[in-house]
Amino acid sequence: MASTTATSALRSGLGGFLRAHRERLSPADVGLPGTTRRRTSGLRREEVAALSGVSVAWYTWLEQGRVDTSRQVLDAVARALRLDDASHRHALALAGFAPGATAAPVPAAVEPGLRSMIDNWADSPAAVLGPALDLLAWNRAYVDVWPDPADVAEERRNLLLLLVEDDRHRRVLPDWEPVAVDLYRHLRTRADRRPEDGGFRRLTGRLRSTRTDLDAWWACRSIGDFTSRTVEIASRRDGTLHPYGMTLLLTPQPQDTAILVMTPQDARKPPVP
Repeated sequence: MASTTATSALRSGLGGFLRAHRERLSPADVGLPGTTRRRTSGLRREEVAALSGVSVAWYTWLEQGRVDTSRQVLDAVARALRLDDASHRHALALAGFAPGATAAPVPAAVEPGLRSMIDNWADSPAAVLGPALDLLAWNRAYVDVWPDPADVAEERRNLLLLLVEDDRHRRVLPDWEPVAVDLYRHLRTRADRRPEDGGFRRLTGRLRSTRTDLDAWWACRSIGDFTSRTVEIASRRDGTLHPYGMTLLLTPQPQDTAILVMTPQDARKPPVP
């Protein structure tokens, strides 16, 4: 069977990821009879082990980040935990079976080609984001809609951080919570694959200290790429809501850099009283 060796940090991330999914499942979710004597929610380790065809001791070590695994066994664990395709791919990446587990750091400078491209989108607000969603570059249309990132201290120049802690950004995007949740899922996908990257740890620490009321968000282990959607952006002049198509474009180089682009739509709505 094919196998690989992951770093201890990646193994720890995989173990925590599997444990979080195990704790979400009930016996009924996997076709097992329920009992009234469960002290904690979710499946027991021995149940996942039995469904996966491995020993309880080995599965326990897997969750504890003490062992490497084969692709076939991890596939069996993924089936037992009912992982969707995105979560399955993420588990494989953490185990060292998929690209991205040892990604190189992203250069601080934005490639001229990316900057030139977004500058040519005169009517579409756009920004280049690093793997941790830091705002690296933006076009003129972006500052026509959003507060200018240049006016923000560099250590706070992060799209997710600004959405959850800055009132001006939340006024621009009144329905900001679904976007922030999806951005955080997107962030977690990259953070788990870069366990040695201090940028992710610093951002997570800042998010936790800034919005302790959203701790359930920061503790969530859900992952996935950002989903394109239509959002309503409020005019900073009169509050009129303008629909925009919001998309996160992933760039092949540098790895995990993305371009957030918002394409204006036709319909308009009056401001909310």
